[in-house]
Amino acid sequence: MAQTQTSPQIDTSSSERVEELIIRSASTSHQRLPVLEVLFDRFALALGPVMKSYCSGTSAEASLESFEYMSCGAALESLPTDELPLVVSVLPWGAPIGVVIDPKLLFTTLEINLGGRMVSQSNWTPRAYSAIEKRLGIRLCETVLYELTAAFSQVSEIDFEIERAETSPHTMVLAQPAAACIKLVMKIVFEDDRGGVLTFVLPHSSFEEIRHILAQPFRGGQLGGDSSWRELITETLSGTDVTVDAVLHEPEIQLNDILGWKPGQVVDLGIQSDQEVTVSCAELKMFNAAVGHRRNGAVALRVTRDFSEKEEPTDVAFD
Repeated sequence: MAQTQTSPQIDTSSSERVEELIIRSASTSHQRLPVLEVLFDRFALALGPVMKSYCSGTSAEASLESFEYMSCGAALESLPTDELPLVVSVLPWGAPIGVVIDPKLLFTTLEINLGGRMVSQSNWTPRAYSAIEKRLGIRLCETVLYELTAAFSQVSEIDFEIERAETSPHTMVLAQPAAACIKLVMKIVFEDDRGGVLTFVLPHSSFEEIRHILAQPFRGGQLGGDSSWRELITETLSGTDVTVDAVLHEPEIQLNDILGWKPGQVVDLGIQSDQEVTVSCAELKMFNAAVGHRRNGAVALRVTRDFSEKEEPTDVAFD
């Protein structure tokens, strides 16, 4: 997990008085939210497959670079002015948070989706974002927030809705400048070493209703798991090819009769016209089926009994 920072380091060589240092340190000390730290740490694991799907199958890795507690004003002032800021509303409370997209990440995803996967990343000159670029940034943010909603579902049922795009991170109004907030940075890298960072600015007041849950100490164990891996395994297994065997009949024939078979001899297997076949996979019985023919002449099977379903007892004696 990324290293968390709760307060700036105090320079003991400074000429400030001890009282001023204590006051400054106290003013920048904020309540830690251990559950939120774990939640975003696991959200970073799930974000990689999400970005891979968003960028047409290009491999991607996401990591939580930093998780800092600071004032809202300091967090916004620390952001570069050339990034794309989005104000997001946390529903159902309507409290705002900030999501800031690095231009390197924005244009990398744009180039990959337009087919420029192996093109080296070019230098970007800071300028105002066009309407199309803002729209693409909103689409990228919506994809990320959808996965973030799933991550928060282990704690509370909340949703995220993008309100607007600002011209600069410094113009965002999320909370009072002195209010406590969290600034976390996620780095996303694609298979050709291109990528960028995604920054979240989360005022404590935006999660006031569940802050008592987020402030609880995390003692290990499960926090909902990584749903993206379960979904990936499910999709992979659903598209896997398997070989099934249809056993028509298993007659008992004496060895002397088998040794006496000659080329051209007709062997009566004793199969009736209404006899069902047993379909198995790797010697595991799957289901029974009736044999039939389709209009094109192909042999077809109609499932009559599924062995995976538990049968309810029919004859039960009660005392």
